[in-house]
Amino acid sequence: MIREFHLADWFTLGNAISGIGALFSTMSYLQLGDIRHIYFACGLLLAALIFDVLDGRIARWRQKTSAMGRELDSLADVISFGVAPAIMGYALGMNGLYDRIILCYFVACGVSRLARYNVTAEELSGGGDKVKYFEGTPIPTSLLIVGLLFAAASTGAVRETLWFGELKLAGFTFHPFVLTFALSGSLMISRLRLPKP
Repeated sequence: MIREFHLADWFTLGNAISGIGALFSTMSYLQLGDIRHIYFACGLLLAALIFDVLDGRIARWRQKTSAMGRELDSLADVISFGVAPAIMGYALGMNGLYDRIILCYFVACGVSRLARYNVTAEELSGGGDKVKYFEGTPIPTSLLIVGLLFAAASTGAVRETLWFGELKLAGFTFHPFVLTFALSGSLMISRLRLPKP
């Protein structure tokens, strides 16, 4: 199977590996409590974005696109821009029952948005090689939340001191900060049309 990979597919794997590395760094933070692991995770997700941008450009430059490459890209994006940011949010303090529900919603929206893109990519491209616009915000926009998490971590606003505090609703904990994930997920599955660069 590896012999069938194009150059762009290796960059896509770089995206996935960066996302997995971010998950490992986040787990190290949970084990050791050293905030530097969150910084490493944020840096790895930035690397994932760079790999994600490069894989598309390389595929178009070499005119080597494939259905497998598109599926590989979506799976890598789910790890790096869906699961990893949600786990970081959980690790930094958004771990009440309502928080977990919203973080699951966010990941489900990301998965759904990528599936919709894969199914409609040919239609959205108008018969050409390149899609002209995004329907719903692309999943890598979740890096905006990662930037907020980085800022919160660097100012010590984690766990009990998380920005916007916490609320108790029907006996369960809710952190208003998690609503950024709800907004991001909702925008991903919206019908909002954004021109693709």
